[in-house]
Amino acid sequence: MTTEDDVRRLALALPETAEKPMYGMPAFYVRGKWFARIREEGDVLAVPVAAEEDKAELVAAEPAKFFTTAHYDGHAVVLVRLPEVGAAELGELLADAWRLRAPKRLAAGS
Repeated sequence: MTTEDDVRRLALALPETAEKPMYGMPAFYVRGKWFARIREEGDVLAVPVAAEEDKAELVAAEPAKFFTTAHYDGHAVVLVRLPEVGAAELGELLADAWRLRAPKRLAAGS
């Protein structure tokens, strides 16, 4: 089970990451591009994935952990139920999302 504090600790450990609010909730950015956002529910994290197909696969494989809403239809963003993921898996999700949004040179150096 992970929390907002775990998200913050893991996200801010990634290179050139900053925290600032998005829609009044904590969000994490690499060089101005968001890669993770706590949703209003407080225990749900929104993270980008490489493609909508990846989102669909995650949701189909583990619906207790991953889901989506109509708001994210057409977007490669998956919602993660924080109480359902461990710290290691959360770290992987954040690192993958960070790599998607980080500039290529920065991502290559990490």
